[in-house]
Amino acid sequence: MKTRIAFFCACFVLASVALAWAADISGKWVAQVPGRGGQTRETTFNFKAEGSKLTGTVSGMQGDNQISDGKIDGDQVSFTVVASFNGNDVKLLYKGKVSGDEIKFSRTREGGTQPAQEFTAKRSK
Repeated sequence: MKTRIAFFCACFVLASVALAWAADISGKWVAQVPGRGGQTRETTFNFKAEGSKLTGTVSGMQGDNQISDGKIDGDQVSFTVVASFNGNDVKLLYKGKVSGDEIKFSRTREGGTQPAQEFTAKRSK
């Protein structure tokens, strides 16, 4: 019985430490995201982090789009956004690495054959 209690206590401590290590990216971030013809478009990310869960919106020319499947694991962040282009829904997959007030992102289109778009978002102060 004592062994079982000690095991559960150790698991609780480890889970608490893992949550504490998750990067706090809550707030507004801005990036110049590559678009068609090599032009960039300003995109705003409004994140709300709760432990390892990430929610919020991505705002740009298409308006506000909700983040889904958002996760934070240490300095790694990932989420999905469904955007509508010319009446067609497109699922965009974001993966990033947090370093201070910057997140280096890679964005791909689900089922797409084009290479990932790389860009950096900076925390808005």
